[in-house]
Amino acid sequence: MNKQVLFLLFVALLLVIGGCSNANDENTEDSESTDSMDGMDHSNMDMSSPGDVPEDLKEAENPTYKVGSQAIMENDHIAGMKGAVATIRGAYDTTVYTISYTPTTGGERVENHKWVIHEEIKDAGNEPFEPGMEVTISADHMEGMGGVSAEIDSAEKMTVYMVDFTPTTGGEEVKNHKWVTESELSKPE
Repeated sequence: MNKQVLFLLFVALLLVIGGCSNANDENTEDSESTDSMDGMDHSNMDMSSPGDVPEDLKEAENPTYKVGSQAIMENDHIAGMKGAVATIRGAYDTTVYTISYTPTTGGERVENHKWVIHEEIKDAGNEPFEPGMEVTISADHMEGMGGVSAEIDSAEKMTVYMVDFTPTTGGEEVKNHKWVTESELSKPE
């Protein structure tokens, strides 16, 4: 089987396991986790990547989590992420955006996708974009994202991290996952 088919089978399994887990979860007040999943079809998400970053992306000078260190992930962009131990592979200072868009492949509109960074927006220039602005996305985190016209939902200057982690639901290690923000990480005990 090719890598993409295996990846899609793995994501489908994670979604089934995650759905079963959520159905039995007595704590339904975790809106942070729910909000991050709104409108997102993670079956097309490229969880691992070769680790390439935009040429003009600046490495963080003094990140809270140093490259090579470990942190605990506190958000569930994808099933099995929350609670996983992450190894920091890169730390960068940039403007981070949530965006909403309709995939170029069709389907439902994706709302508040976390995260796209300034350097992944076509012809971004030096000034950050404001919420409500329309931009063209260069990144292809999910199928149908590359080249799409998107609306900026939020913008914040911060440090973002590229991480490796093994999902808490099991499966293969995810390599060079982009992006996790500092507020989505905590120090291991």
